[in-house]
Amino acid sequence: MERKSFLKSGHTPTLFSAFLYFDVSFMIWVLLGPLSVIIMNDFQMDAAQKANLVALPILGGSILRLVLGLLTDHIGPKKTAQIGMMITLIPLIWGWKFADHLSELYVVALLLGVAGASFAAALPLASRWYPPQYQGLAMGIAGAGNSGTVLTTLFANRIAQYYGDWHIVFAFALIPLVVTFFLFSVFAKDSPNQPAPQQFTDYMRVLKQRDAWLFCMFYSVTFGGFVGMSSYLTIFFNTQYGLDPVKAADFTTICVIAGSFFRPIGGWLADKFGGIRMLIMLYSMVAVMMAFLSSLPSLPVATAFLFIAMMSLGMGNGSVFQLVPQRFQKEIGVMTGIVGSAGGLGGYFLPKILGNIKLATGSFTFGFLVLSGIALLCLLLIAVVQRQWKKTWIGAGGKARVEHV
Repeated sequence: MERKSFLKSGHTPTLFSAFLYFDVSFMIWVLLGPLSVIIMNDFQMDAAQKANLVALPILGGSILRLVLGLLTDHIGPKKTAQIGMMITLIPLIWGWKFADHLSELYVVALLLGVAGASFAAALPLASRWYPPQYQGLAMGIAGAGNSGTVLTTLFANRIAQYYGDWHIVFAFALIPLVVTFFLFSVFAKDSPNQPAPQQFTDYMRVLKQRDAWLFCMFYSVTFGGFVGMSSYLTIFFNTQYGLDPVKAADFTTICVIAGSFFRPIGGWLADKFGGIRMLIMLYSMVAVMMAFLSSLPSLPVATAFLFIAMMSLGMGNGSVFQLVPQRFQKEIGVMTGIVGSAGGLGGYFLPKILGNIKLATGSFTFGFLVLSGIALLCLLLIAVVQRQWKKTWIGAGGKARVEHV
């Protein structure tokens, strides 16, 4: 009965289209993560340059998310998504046919950020069709598109090795993108209930509030940690443990699965036990796992630590967005864009931290210790501000469960 009510309450073809668009876009966004260990055979890259290559798509996605967000408000999510997919053709064709120098590949990497900005169109497209009681389920289905990361880590290096050329992977990525564009154009529809467009001044007004910056930091660690690790772990497994490109990507897949599929569970548990409690627990887990990883243990042990860390980061994403609507009820559209963009920035800096410290010290140890310290800082900040949140948040009621812990 519940399922029938949900299906009748919105527009199922649009929900499927939003998921498909998000899934393929996420797959393309992190394409250079696993491929980097094969590409580096053609270019002499140090640890910092490898980190740049996998970090630039995340930076592009972070910046362009705000641009696509404004477009979504003014021309609608469907047209914005179609424009995004058409622009994404450019770096894929460029990477396939013309990227023969590292500088060109950096430009391709930055342009792949258009695919990463798909959040700004895919989620509003689905969300605006569904009533409040089904928002969580609708967003969970559309947001499950981050599982596209798994497709990349499983198949990108296998295709490159089979054909003996990493350029061909960009050509293969064109196929699902073109198919998705066609299906999306046929089945997706904008909801008749479109909110008033947001202005740039709305973003500036929200950023004057301290809590907006706090949520940006919290999400930059959870989502940024997930995306950054998804992009960099293949390099880590290849460099630290000497795994070949396919095996390194397979071990990355194990960790990525944890972060992808535990996000909705994190949101559900946050509804049940409270976002504050969940984030304190999850940041604690991340801090401990990163500290353990700094010892650079054996491959099976490191994989177990990373699995737990990625699971915690994925659940943390859902927990942060359980709290954001409670604090910014009237500004939720603007805050989604700002916090999401901050998450991308976190994903950009994580590979830079690991890569640059590896170059400077010759070891990943200090990089993981820095990541542990950042998670610990978030833990301490939440412990401090949650007392004030309880006193000042209005209308949060029992759902937010903002209480002393």
